[in-house]
Amino acid sequence: MKPAVVGQPVVRLAGVTKVFGASGGGTVAVQNVSMEARPGELLMLLGPSGSGKTTLLTLIAGLIRPSSGSVSLFGSDIEEIGTQQLQQLRSEKVGFIFQTFRLIDSLTAEENVALVMRFARRSRAFRKRRVDELFVLLQIEHLRGKFPPSMSQGEKQRVAVARALANDGRLIIADEPTANLEAKQGSEIIQLLHRLAIEEDRCVIVASHDLRLVELADRILHLEDGLIQRVETAA
Repeated sequence: MKPAVVGQPVVRLAGVTKVFGASGGGTVAVQNVSMEARPGELLMLLGPSGSGKTTLLTLIAGLIRPSSGSVSLFGSDIEEIGTQQLQQLRSEKVGFIFQTFRLIDSLTAEENVALVMRFARRSRAFRKRRVDELFVLLQIEHLRGKFPPSMSQGEKQRVAVARALANDGRLIIADEPTANLEAKQGSEIIQLLHRLAIEEDRCVIVASHDLRLVELADRILHLEDGLIQRVETAA
């Protein structure tokens, strides 16, 4: 049995609904979702395409605002935080891993990773030291000077993971991180996300339909039509 996850919630949603489009005729993407996620926990959002997984992730990150309900990030209600303060909070404490990588083709792997640290106003010495650490950790030292168009899908995803970890964020948000990877590459990313939660006491929230993650997740939230249909807890 996995140990119970303790600590103050990194994320808390209470009765969150998100509607896109005109009032009365819009599309309900997320309906009345309440949830928490804590340090040391790998939380999986599981559901088919169109179930609301990506919308829920963007709500959790404060990238979009709920139509109703409240979202709390690191103990602060995002509705009470100014836009600039919220951006700074994300740049310092949140790392993102996207399904399509979102690397900048005109920058090298090293420059892509260092860029997020520049946004967070990290010193040049810190940026160099952190890049060195991450490239060794992820075994991508040979990619430092390469540009994304010359990388494989697996290499791009490892650089994207390094970027997500660059500012030592306590919350890692991953949207379908294995979707574009071969089986072996996907398994390596899954194991890495698990280690980040367990060994480094980070909160990791992953939206995926990859059932290999189920075995490693502390909790699985099953989504359908924007609703949490049930919650599974690791045995």
